[in-house]
Amino acid sequence: MARTAVIAGTAQTVAGGVAQKQAAQAQAAANEQAAKQATQAELADLRNQVSQLQATTPDPAPAAWPVLPAPPPAAPAAPDLLAQLQQLASMKDAGLLTDAEFAAAKAKLLG
Repeated sequence: MARTAVIAGTAQTVAGGVAQKQAAQAQAAANEQAAKQATQAELADLRNQVSQLQATTPDPAPAAWPVLPAPPPAAPAAPDLLAQLQQLASMKDAGLLTDAEFAAAKAKLLG
């Protein structure tokens, strides 16, 4: 008899523990579900607020870019003075220019 009482008492204790664990799990699941619903409700509310703001706020007009005057036309590129002098010297060395022609062309280039 005592043995039966001990077994019955142990079974009742184990069953009570299992029932408490299951109740705690059910409560946790309910809490999680409630939190999800609250989050979804807040998200829906925020979306509504954004939609209302977008509907009441006119689109800003695009800022006009300032009109700048056209840049002045580029001056014709001045020939490279050093390259011209080297070309004159090579023409003189090749015998295409005399010393006087070379000196005159050089003076014209140098101003």
